[in-house]
Amino acid sequence: MLTKRDLLLRSAALAAITAAATKSVPVKAQASTDRPGFFGAKDIAEAGFIFGLPIVMNYGVMYEYAVDRNSGQFKAPFNQIKNLTHVATYKDTAVVTPNSDTPYSISWLDLRAEPIVLSVPAVDPKRYYSVQLCDGNTYNYGYIGSRATGSEAGDYMVVGPDWKGATPPGIKKVFQGSTQFSIVIYRTQLFDPADMPNVEKVQAGYIVRPLSAYLKQPAPAAPAIDFPKIDKELVKTNFFEYLDFALQFAPAQSNEKEIRAQLARIGIGPGKTFNFKDLPLEQKIEIGLGMKEGERKIDEAVAKAGKDINGWRVSALQGDSAYFNGDWLKRATGAKAGIYGNDSVEATYPLTRADGDGQTLDGSKHNYTLTFLPGQQPPVEAFWSVTMYDGKTQLLIENPINRYLINSPMLPAMKTNADGSLTLYIQNKSPGADKEANWLPAPNGPIYLVMRLYWPKVTPPSILPVGEGTWQPPGIKRVS
Repeated sequence: MLTKRDLLLRSAALAAITAAATKSVPVKAQASTDRPGFFGAKDIAEAGFIFGLPIVMNYGVMYEYAVDRNSGQFKAPFNQIKNLTHVATYKDTAVVTPNSDTPYSISWLDLRAEPIVLSVPAVDPKRYYSVQLCDGNTYNYGYIGSRATGSEAGDYMVVGPDWKGATPPGIKKVFQGSTQFSIVIYRTQLFDPADMPNVEKVQAGYIVRPLSAYLKQPAPAAPAIDFPKIDKELVKTNFFEYLDFALQFAPAQSNEKEIRAQLARIGIGPGKTFNFKDLPLEQKIEIGLGMKEGERKIDEAVAKAGKDINGWRVSALQGDSAYFNGDWLKRATGAKAGIYGNDSVEATYPLTRADGDGQTLDGSKHNYTLTFLPGQQPPVEAFWSVTMYDGKTQLLIENPINRYLINSPMLPAMKTNADGSLTLYIQNKSPGADKEANWLPAPNGPIYLVMRLYWPKVTPPSILPVGEGTWQPPGIKRVS
């Protein structure tokens, strides 16, 4: 779900350190009661950038998807749903590492005035689907779907952090997020291209409506909001202004007291109006240096995240508030590695740019194979897939057979080896007509592969806990 514009946030700290930094600045500013001294603001900005990156990234996506109708990424107004009736191909370039397994439906919820009721239809138990609830703190605070609630129809209520009302009859479960705005991400399994009309029938049963509409009562109104425009240049210099804006819709949790108090010292938080351009030069430099250091620490954490297993990187980077437990670096790492990723119990994502020997995958230099031994295919309750991406862009690649992934629903049309093992041929050119059913076309250059395990099994053999279970993804082998 990470868009190109989301990636621009990754360089958010750079512009704050400008030529002005070369001017003479005292080693220590005069102490004052309303702002920290030199280096104090730097430390606060570093911690604040790590704390705030997921929140600002989320705001950027929300602005494009639900506020700015001219963004090119607009999906639907708040409290409405947008069903996407296709899966990604090489022509889809707005989202990096796109999912080509499950067509998306997306809804942004404004929970300020009243709860929102999400209704789902009965779904064939053979078809996996999930509804992920993620709030403005990027906490996954609930799931509806095959794993979490089953395949039956149902009505579920989503409420804001301050809601204390009664649960109406007919509501199966109430989900409460930590912020007033949330994104709802629906994933509906597609078996093959001809199956899309059946997916659309399921999507037609996804209903989003305010509680008042569900109860057929008058609707309360929330005050209008002047959402600040977001783009690359503004984020570079106004990062903390966006954070300041977003925090008004995110009541402080108990584990945020310390970081919120520190942010208030530089003018960020309730009753504050942070304005970077009005700061003294020395404090601009302090804050710029702090943001830069915060970004460095996040990048370092992303590079080290997870466990290396046979060349695959396996990690658990997403969860609810209790999962992160105030570890802001862990939360920022998850957002930067892939905002809106699933909890590992819903889907686990081994990924790699290297073969089993640690050598970089390159379709212009080598052919490769990936072999699952008998009984050693990914252990899932739903289905698994292996998707091919260009190693430079992380986008799907154009290829002569229009195949971007191999997944378990394709197995009946694939060939197994004499011993019952399954070999995938990962290469730029066809391996030959007799092997083409198992061919995953590769780019003529660097390769990036993502394995998706939907609803991974929890009993052995299993990859859970992530990277520590009895099942391990097999290494990719170079073909001599």
